[in-house]
Amino acid sequence: MAADSMDVIEVGSGPLCVVALHGIQGTRAAWLPVAQRLSALCTFVLPNLQGRGAAPRPGTVDGYTLERYAAAVREVVQRHAEARPFVLAGWSMGVSVALEYADRYRDEHAPLALLLLSGSPALCETRWFHADEGTALMDEIAARERRLGLSEAADHAAVARTWQAIRGSDQRSRLPSLPMPALVIHGRDDDDCPWAHAQALADGLPGSRLTTIELAGHGLLTGHAVAVAELALPWLQQLADSMRPAGSTALPSSIPLELP
Repeated sequence: MAADSMDVIEVGSGPLCVVALHGIQGTRAAWLPVAQRLSALCTFVLPNLQGRGAAPRPGTVDGYTLERYAAAVREVVQRHAEARPFVLAGWSMGVSVALEYADRYRDEHAPLALLLLSGSPALCETRWFHADEGTALMDEIAARERRLGLSEAADHAAVARTWQAIRGSDQRSRLPSLPMPALVIHGRDDDDCPWAHAQALADGLPGSRLTTIELAGHGLLTGHAVAVAELALPWLQQLADSMRPAGSTALPSSIPLELP
């Protein structure tokens, strides 16, 4: 793993670059089990966005909008993906940030493809938290953190400000203009972003495919990392193969790895 002052680490040594974004309460640690399992095929770029780890901590709600998160991802892409084609992956809120980025940055730093887990194109129709502010909201944040089984978590104040900034967002009208391939992976029993949200996401993105993990909830990265890696692997391998020069030898897609 390599790290720098932006609080970004890189995991893996594969030819396919994947910039992976955590959820509203998670950190880059949420992606580690999947990144390690795909480390022969992919190099995962894992940032801690604002309010996590050593990343900046804005003191107002304005610092946690989808636009500001996307701008932070832009900086990560410029410094770590550089001129390489890359897959932009997101889990939960990371899906919303990925969609914001793909819609906003349609230049040489546009993503090759999108890998979207447990997301929604309409956060305005989700209820991750019922309280709007104060102690009640902080109590809900703490309870949800425990329910999702996060090994590392965002500052509660950052989570509260993020929710206040993004809870009314609706990205459905933007989806048809995003032409890149997209793999949507979703748990059938997701209560935070019900399965219908995944269907709306897949229906709206013209190049998408929806894959469902039965008996899984919202915590795909914390509870179903093996299934996520197995489902993503053939799709990622196809992307990597499309980038190889004609006649070159394919690299191994995965390596044996034991994780606790």
